[in-house]
Amino acid sequence: MKVKKQRLDVLLVERGLIETREKAKRAIMAGTVFSNETRLEKPGDKVPEDIPLEIKGNPLPYVSRGGLKLEKALKEFDVDIKGKILLDIGASTGGFTDCALQNGAKMSYALDVGYNQLAWKLRKDERVVVMERTNFRYVQPENFTKGLPNFATIDVSFISLRLIFPVLKKVLVPSSDCIALIKPQFEAGREQVGKKGIVRDPRVHQEVIEQTIDFAAKEGYIVKNLSYSPITGGDGNIEFLLHLFWPGESRSIEQEDQKYPFSIESIVKEAHEQFKKSKDPS
Repeated sequence: MKVKKQRLDVLLVERGLIETREKAKRAIMAGTVFSNETRLEKPGDKVPEDIPLEIKGNPLPYVSRGGLKLEKALKEFDVDIKGKILLDIGASTGGFTDCALQNGAKMSYALDVGYNQLAWKLRKDERVVVMERTNFRYVQPENFTKGLPNFATIDVSFISLRLIFPVLKKVLVPSSDCIALIKPQFEAGREQVGKKGIVRDPRVHQEVIEQTIDFAAKEGYIVKNLSYSPITGGDGNIEFLLHLFWPGESRSIEQEDQKYPFSIESIVKEAHEQFKKSKDPS
């Protein structure tokens, strides 16, 4: 099958390596973008979508901006990942895996349906088990050859979390934490998604979060906390961080039976105010 091609500057943003196309162009022109030690010099060059990419002298503490999302979740939710076996679902470049390892995780299963996206520094790290070309919906416990995971992160695109949660509980050990990224553009109905795939209506954000939480609770997860991602997705969408706990028993919990230590409405409002402020600092 022929590999699709994409503009280099666009691909850098889609991978989460750089925040905007303008910054991507500057980084390319500055000579800091490499593929397998070869410098890439033209922002408009069409390159294979699965090409390995790396930013040399990257000011980010992680291999991609995704690490900033998990960093916030670990701090804000006061979750300890030290010594844990991570399952990174939708690993992509490996920002979540990198953040987890830097915060003391024992190892990571870097799982992604894609291929050749994981940063080289993680690919060669003995603590990382690379599970490329793997559709999580069809994994089995025996696929995890170095022990079952006791911590999970989810950052997936073009698929709903409703297809992930039921499978995840079959491979997690009891008393495991999960940090899931809620991406409204992949959870909302088509009529609720605006131009360029962006969801701007806070009411849709709230509805999507409520539905996701309700589904997770009915699957037996305990809903612990909620926040918003410190950065928008590559397409500009506001995303939300959900902290779940898997107790080990598949008991359905109705939403009204759970008392949440947060207000969905308040968090959505705060997220919109924050990103509006960052766009218009005046």
